Amino acid sequence: MIKVPDIIIAVDGWSSTGKSTFAKFVAKRFGFLYLDSGAMYRGVTLLAMEKGLISPEGIDEDGLRKELEAGYDLHFERPDDGATQLFSGSRNIEKEIRTMEVSSYVSPISAVAFVRSWVDERLHAFSANGRVVMDGRDIGTTVFPDAELKIFMTASADVRAKRRYDELILKGTPATMEEVVANLKERDYIDSHRATSPLRRADDAFELDNSEMTLHEELVWIQGLIQGKFGILD
Repeated sequence: MIKVPDIIIAVDGWSSTGKSTFAKFVAKRFGFLYLDSGAMYRGVTLLAMEKGLISPEGIDEDGLRKELEAGYDLHFERPDDGATQLFSGSRNIEKEIRTMEVSSYVSPISAVAFVRSWVDERLHAFSANGRVVMDGRDIGTTVFPDAELKIFMTASADVRAKRRYDELILKGTPATMEEVVANLKERDYIDSHRATSPLRRADDAFELDNSEMTLHEELVWIQGLIQGKFGILD
């Protein structure tokens, strides 16, 4: 295994491109801490849902701001198996934040400026010591614009929809392919058109189109990239 410097690796990209799976694998392979920024936004979304702050009329932003400022304890823990998971206080909410209902609200919640600031502040604290792989939608452009290595992941629309559908079915979450396609299109639009930190590829990011790649091939790709960028010969 190559010895990777103490850097921050920022992984951005479209929904259902396998960012989290890729980032987790890279973290495990090179001994980095994995942080899922999208999980943080899902955690805030779950809070808003449980507090009745989302309705057909929109988001009660004043109410959500008060909940966050009251000291909402959203953080990552690493149970015995080593996988980073999201907790609200002592409650493991990793499974709850992955439902279709949370997915349908997470993009509007993450478009709220004070929510993004609140999440960014915590992500910086989690990453204070470096050796972190973090994935999301604005990690390389806003959260860590000076990250030493930036990856932007993409895949074809059909591949992304199939991956998301298979993931939901495997978890026992009711869903139809039509719902998944509609949700992805909506999230893509919101993520790329929001006023605060819209999804885009950073100018210095390396693009990874994994439409037809295995996870092993992705690892070979980034290992070669790291070796070339940092002059690692072994």
